[in-house]
Amino acid sequence: MDTIVLDADRRNGGPYTLAAALLGHLVPRALERGTDLVGAHDIEIRVAAPHLRDAVPARRRSLADELPRSQRVLVPGARRSLRIANGLAEFVRGHLAQTGPLALTVTNLGEADHTDAEFVAVLRRRLDPGLLRIDEGPSAPGTGPLPADFDRYRDEGFHHAMAESGLEALRGRQDVPLLLRVAAALEAIEREDEARELYDRARRECTDPRQRATAAYATAMILVRHHDQGRRDPEQALAWINEAITITSLLPDPRERAFHLGFDLNGKALVEVRRGRREAAMELVQRAIDLAEADLPGEHPIHRLVLHANRAQLLAMAGREEEALADYTRAVEADPGYPDYYLDRGNLLHRLGRDEEALADYEAVMRLSPPFPEAYYNRSELRFAAGDLTGARADLDHTLELDPDFVPAYVNRAGLCVATGDHALARHDVERGLAITPRDPHLLCVLGQVELADGRHPEARVAFDRALELDPGLAAGWASRAELAFHHGDHEAALADLARALELDETAELLFNRSVVYRAAGRPHQARQDLLRAAELAPGDEDVKQALSEV
Repeated sequence: MDTIVLDADRRNGGPYTLAAALLGHLVPRALERGTDLVGAHDIEIRVAAPHLRDAVPARRRSLADELPRSQRVLVPGARRSLRIANGLAEFVRGHLAQTGPLALTVTNLGEADHTDAEFVAVLRRRLDPGLLRIDEGPSAPGTGPLPADFDRYRDEGFHHAMAESGLEALRGRQDVPLLLRVAAALEAIEREDEARELYDRARRECTDPRQRATAAYATAMILVRHHDQGRRDPEQALAWINEAITITSLLPDPRERAFHLGFDLNGKALVEVRRGRREAAMELVQRAIDLAEADLPGEHPIHRLVLHANRAQLLAMAGREEEALADYTRAVEADPGYPDYYLDRGNLLHRLGRDEEALADYEAVMRLSPPFPEAYYNRSELRFAAGDLTGARADLDHTLELDPDFVPAYVNRAGLCVATGDHALARHDVERGLAITPRDPHLLCVLGQVELADGRHPEARVAFDRALELDPGLAAGWASRAELAFHHGDHEAALADLARALELDETAELLFNRSVVYRAAGRPHQARQDLLRAAELAPGDEDVKQALSEV
């Protein structure tokens, strides 16, 4: 077994200090072997190990790779580092499977940057210890300053490093552009109170119009996007975003004004959505698009595609799906190498019943991006709808392998397990999910289904009641509680709950279930009416046809 010792101290190399050293050991050997592993993980390797970029050409590229930094307005979110870590882990696993096991001793693991700590956690979770053994070595951390490659941190979404190194650099120093970057990083990692303090500091330290507008815009975004929904305040956000718009409306240069004002109008659109004013939001995004088309010809293509994608989201909310689809397609065509809008378009295509096209978009995400849990999760829904329970289960398993905190995957896998009779795993998934989000109504609903299947009816009722208390619009909760009432022979309660479920989501399955209750309650006419409607919604359903022949 090959054995190496590597240092993870972030003061030596910042983000991915350990990963870069490990890749420096493995990538040259993989290139010598001539395998395609390196090319298949070009993004992850180039992000984690910049010193290998000359040896690892970029195979998957997006529009941002060709633009000056000032036009790269999409900063990666905090979750991207998990995708990078998963891609790196898959490269390491694939390489070691060909070359033999490795024993890795990591010194200064407690001093690792967030990216390396996450990478080690993924390696331990996803690689067999017989293939990669990771031991923690001694700790003797350095005492020098943290690396301060702030452009790299911003471009790659290394928010923890930007926050830590930036705060260190800002001590006793007035640098408003850096201050704004550090505040944005703090917001991205859910340290909004510290971010707000820095925006307030920026207002105290500068009079530059663009910087003050940026601080006002960012303060508004904290107030509408705060990770604690109880601390969101759209009305206060409106005051701050109007401050930003007031400033950027007065910028004298038409091109500068078109970009900055358009950015702020787009931000105000989100505020208006949070205030329940979607038409106003649509008008704001349209104004931003008009400004870009009039005054930014040939410039800021990412800004424009973001605006079209945001308009698509608003159009979809308004039920104008075909127009939304056109806008998503425009965004995808403007940057075919950027994965996120394929995901959004795929979701809309699935909603429209165009599942083959949705599948193509989800699989485009899988090709273009480091491992993206949402793409596998969404494909699982397509497979489930098509009756491919094995494929759906495999995708949910992979989603949770990539991200064990992906709560919707626990919901769906638990529900799938209930449907296939695997109540033990269903209960395990519900408990895992509730440990992450204890107030998730979907998980509580599935918990009730598990309790019902196990014959624990009082516990099932408690779970269903709690789910409906948290989300009265949860059709599955009403339907499941109706099933429990039916088990106890309480037909009127079952009919009342099914009526609520059908108000929320009229499906052939719910109508069929209510017809069963109507028949048991001695009301065959109502049962037949439900079956006739179910036949309209699902004309090929054999159970409905059979039931109709019997009433």
